[in-house]
Amino acid sequence: MEAFIALENGLVLPGSFFGAPLPTGGEVVFHTGMTGYQEILSDPSYAGQIVVFTASHIGNYGIHKNDYESREIHPAAVIVRDFCRMNFHRRSEMNLDQVLRQARVPALADVDTRALTIALRNEGVCRGWVGTGDPQKLVKKARNLPPISNTNWVAKVSTPKMYSFPVEPIVDNPFEVAVLDCGVKKSILGRLVDEGCRVRVFPWDSKADELLDGTTEGVFLSNGPGDPAQQPKLVKTIRSLLERQVPIFGICLGHQLLARALGAETIKLPFGHHGANHPVQRLSDGKVEITSQNHNYAVPRDSIDSKMATVTHASLNDSSVEGLQATGLPAYSVQYHPEAAPGPSDSLYLFRRFRDDMSTQRQNFAHRKMKENAATG
Repeated sequence: MEAFIALENGLVLPGSFFGAPLPTGGEVVFHTGMTGYQEILSDPSYAGQIVVFTASHIGNYGIHKNDYESREIHPAAVIVRDFCRMNFHRRSEMNLDQVLRQARVPALADVDTRALTIALRNEGVCRGWVGTGDPQKLVKKARNLPPISNTNWVAKVSTPKMYSFPVEPIVDNPFEVAVLDCGVKKSILGRLVDEGCRVRVFPWDSKADELLDGTTEGVFLSNGPGDPAQQPKLVKTIRSLLERQVPIFGICLGHQLLARALGAETIKLPFGHHGANHPVQRLSDGKVEITSQNHNYAVPRDSIDSKMATVTHASLNDSSVEGLQATGLPAYSVQYHPEAAPGPSDSLYLFRRFRDDMSTQRQNFAHRKMKENAATG
C-alpha cells in the first residue's frame, strides 16, 4: 500500500507500508548505526519518535527474543530504504514485519532515506506524519502535532512499581543498587549485574528516601525519552541524593538530569546524536572512545558552574559535553551509552568505576564503624 512520510516543513516522500498500516505522527530522527535495529526499536528512549534508519537494508537478520531492551516497541513509526523480508540468521524467531504488526507500529519501506536524512540534518529535527491520502493534508497533520516536550514520556515508559531485576550477580556480598527508571534498557541492568550488583528498579517519581531504603549503596540514573527541562521532580530527587553523598552514575537522560541538579542547563540539539560510531574524547588523558549515542538534548558547556562539576568527556564531532564529574562527590555521568547494545564496548570501564565508588564508600563506612566501636569500648 502506497503511503507517505510528511514533514512539517513541507517535505513529502512516498513509500510503501509494512508493519501495521496505520496513520501516526511523531518527532522524526535518523539513526546511523549499521546494526541493532531490534535494540533500537525496543529502547524506551525512542518513545514518541519516528525513527529513520540510514542503513540501506533493515530486517535481514530477523528478531531474536534475547535482544529486546524492553517489552515493547517504542517508536511511533519506522522509516527504511529497503525492508528485507527474508531472514538470514539461524537464531531468528520472527521477522520485523511480524513484530511491528503485533505492536501496531507502522513502517514505511522504499523511502528515499538519504533525502530525508539530509533534510533533517540541514533543517533540524521536526515533526512528521505517516499515512495515506492527500500529501498536503498529511503536512498539516504534522504541523498540528504537539511538541514532544509537551508530553511526559518518562512517566509513560517507567515501571509502575518497584521490582528486583531477576538476574543475580555471581559474587559474594554484592553491591546493592537502586535504578531510577526513566526508560532503562535491559542491557544496562545486565551490565550492573556483571559488575557484581544486585539491582532494584524504581518508578521515575520515587523519592530519595525510597531509593535509599534498606541496603542501597549506589543509585543509577537511567536513559529515557523527552525533555529534561520538563522534569523538575526528578531534578529535586537527584539533588536530595547528592546531599546524601551516595555514589551516583547517570547515562543519557540521567546525565542531563544530574547536570540540571548541579545547576547547569540543557538545550535541544539541531538533529540530535543517534548512532553507534560517535567519537568521544576522555579529557583526563586524551583517549578516544567510539560510542553509541541516542539523545536530542545536551548540556551547554558555558552553563556548568566549575565549582559544581567538571567536564570529563567531549564529542569530537561537535565538541558538546559528553561527561560530567560532580565536584567533591561520588557522582558522575556520561551522555552516551557505555553498555554497548548496540555499539562498541570502549566505555565499559564506566560501570567498573561505579562499582569502585561503592566499594570505597563501603570501606569508609566499615572504617567509621570500627572507630565508633573502639571509642565506645
